[in-house]
This record gives sequence, C-alpha cells and structure tokens, in this order.
Amino acid sequence: MSGAAQPQDRLVAPDPLRDVPLHVVLVEPEIPPNTGNVARLCAATGCALHLVEPLGFRIDDRALKRAGLDYWEALDVAIHSSLDAMLATFAPDRMWLASTRAPRTYAAAEFRRGDALVFGKETAGLPQALLDAHPDRTLRIPMRRGAVRSINLSAAVAVLTYAALAQLGYPGLD
Repeated sequence: MSGAAQPQDRLVAPDPLRDVPLHVVLVEPEIPPNTGNVARLCAATGCALHLVEPLGFRIDDRALKRAGLDYWEALDVAIHSSLDAMLATFAPDRMWLASTRAPRTYAAAEFRRGDALVFGKETAGLPQALLDAHPDRTLRIPMRRGAVRSINLSAAVAVLTYAALAQLGYPGLD
C-alpha cells in the first residue's frame, strides 16, 4: 500500500472545489475516525471535504487514514486555518449550520448545489455566536428528548448530506 495516496497529499485550495454537489465542513474535528468516515462519505458522493483548524489530530494520523484508507485518492480536502477563514470562503446564504440547538429540522431546508453543510466539533458543536448570527441557516436532526445529547458526528454528516443530495437528485450518483 505504499503507493496509496496519503491524506496530506490530497490537500487543495478551496477554490478548485467549487464544482461539487456539496461542501462538507468540519469545524475543529477532534476524533480521527469520525473525520475518516466523513472523508469516505465525501469520496462516495463527490462532495468536497473542508477541515477547519485547529484539528484534534495530524492529517496523517494512522486512525484517520485507516477510517478512509482506500478512498483518499477519490477525495479533495481543503484545510482552513480558522473558522473566520472558512466563513470567508462561502456566502452566508450558501451555508447550513448543523446544531442540536437549531429551531428547525433539516427537512425544512431547501438545499442548492454547492451549499456548505457545516458541523462543529464533537465536544462542543458550533460556536453559539455563529448560530445566533445566522438563525435562519441553522438545522437540527430530530432526536428523542433527553435520550442522548447528540448523534455521532459522522452519522449527522451522513443524514444531512444524503438529505441534501436527495433534493438535488443525487447528482453524479447511481
């Protein structure tokens, strides 16, 4: 497997990623297997993966590679140095912010090709100030009240990504 692409070999500037169905953004992800699972999902769907620093792991972390080992060559990854840098990449009306604290469910969203689905870090989610600044762009996944604090990050990404892709007619997928 020495010829396999390494995650750091797939880093690209955000601009070349514009022609993708969706942009999946992980803000300060902390758990390598979650990011690896999301990378695999992005490879399978043609979505771009954006990682916002600081990361809770090195991009060449063994667990991260293991979770998406055979899929890194099918994926472009953009690294943003901060949340502000990422926010400068997307127009506010093209971002959907995922939060357990959002007032409406993802089913109420009208997704468009090229939208960014933004997810916070596993232990804290997205900053409340960001959610407060864009209340009409926040979405939640319905859950039983009091059962759990949240679902796993990679599961949440899968739910929202496939909901958006369904609205878009599953572009490029069969």
